[in-house]
Amino acid sequence: MTFKTTLKMSAAAASLAILAGCASTGALEEVRMTAESAQADAAESRSMASQALNTANQAQRDAQSALQMSEENREEMERMFERSMQK
Repeated sequence: MTFKTTLKMSAAAASLAILAGCASTGALEEVRMTAESAQADAAESRSMASQALNTANQAQRDAQSALQMSEENREEMERMFERSMQK
């Protein structure tokens, strides 16, 4: 090989290395953007799950309250029935 051919081959190899580096940087940027998007989606999902948990807890408190009122009403009805039977 001549010096000129070697120089041309070196220049071509350097160009390919630079292009590969740019492609790698672009790929890394795409991966970073995908990761950031996934992180944002995870944060949104966590927020929605927290809201769902709060709603479920409130529903459970409401159900417990309704059950307690139902028991109180049943006891009152039984007392009323017993008083009516005594007459």
